[in-house]
Amino acid sequence: MALKIALLGFGTVASGLPFLLEENGDKIRAAFGDDLEIAKILVRDDNEVNRLKENGHSYQFVTSIDDILNDPEIAIVVELMGRIEPAKTYILATLNAGKHVVTANKDLIALHGPEIQESAKAKGLAFYYEAAVAGGIPILRTLANSFTSDKIQRVLGVLNGTSNYMMTKMVDQGWTYEEALSKAQALGYAESDPTNDVEGIDAAYKVAILSQFAFGMTIAFENVSHQGISTITAEDVAVAQELGYVIKLVGRVEETASGILADVSPTFIPKKHPLASVNDVMNAVFVESIGIGQSMFYGPGAGQKPTATSVMADIIRIAHRLEDKTVGKAFNEFSRPTKLANKEDKCSHYYFAIETPDKTGQLLRIATIFNEQKISFRQVLQEKAQEGRARLVIITHMMNQLQLEAVQSQINQESDFKLLNAFKVLGE
Repeated sequence: MALKIALLGFGTVASGLPFLLEENGDKIRAAFGDDLEIAKILVRDDNEVNRLKENGHSYQFVTSIDDILNDPEIAIVVELMGRIEPAKTYILATLNAGKHVVTANKDLIALHGPEIQESAKAKGLAFYYEAAVAGGIPILRTLANSFTSDKIQRVLGVLNGTSNYMMTKMVDQGWTYEEALSKAQALGYAESDPTNDVEGIDAAYKVAILSQFAFGMTIAFENVSHQGISTITAEDVAVAQELGYVIKLVGRVEETASGILADVSPTFIPKKHPLASVNDVMNAVFVESIGIGQSMFYGPGAGQKPTATSVMADIIRIAHRLEDKTVGKAFNEFSRPTKLANKEDKCSHYYFAIETPDKTGQLLRIATIFNEQKISFRQVLQEKAQEGRARLVIITHMMNQLQLEAVQSQINQESDFKLLNAFKVLGE
């Protein structure tokens, strides 16, 4: 008898599942010894049902979640609706009905994951979400399983395809931020409201999830600081190139002496670093650990087939565990008390772009500000002055967040100075 599943939503990713069942049915069947059958699909309303049927789909479409919850033959429910509601309500109701859940909903997991995980655990049910981070890259299961014997020190990631496409065009083609955003929207990479992508919110959701798998700690979304790419200028891109870097939006989770830090920010990456070559809409996760050392996992971060492949892998894993009667195990079994890093342990090299009056003595004034915070310079570049104003670029040695905040505050207090940008710099 086939294992029956139901889909909540039949958008881009969900409609990729039938393709995989057809093209890879033999391998899927061999994984747990039976067939998978899409028994029911929840859609918005009768108009949607009619549209899908007119397009040749012959599945049993339903418009009420109760038609799925009350069907005793459905074992696994796959939520691919997105957003928080009604997805959260439907998932909790599904677990309450004794059915296992697979989702790709990163927003929901980052904001409400612990509540849903506790519900699944209490009922001995599976709740899997491999596709929620980096689409087609199997990074969560890799961290949960393959790194079990290794101690991870830091995880870096290019985690948002839209912002990475834009930064690639800004670096390679010299486009402005506005030009890159317009093209990304025209190609369908960016929404009409691109805030989540360009301001680092989407990547921050993924960083929050990665922290659970890499370090066993659950970080609340509000504790993941995020800075987007909207303030990056052509001058920043050009000076990065001149100094041997490329700029990318990078998510970071790192363990320090006092706890873990998690953030998303534009980052100067040395051109020889593996993350520097992750371009266009591709994603990558770079892991530093004491056993393996450095490793990088690269692939598409979104798209129908890549994401559907990760979703299907979760379905097969649940089916396999149902067969073995081990299905109650959590997706991620690594858990320890959450400890957040102190500001003095949140360290990085930094890039500063500062506008000053075009007259002698300005570098000395700035150097004094940094010296008061015991921060030394790695590189200094003074660009050609225009209209009586000069632009100073500074790359610092390692400094912490307390020093950063003090320097920013002091520069902003100088009436004739303007802090244009401050970004992290990945050390070589």
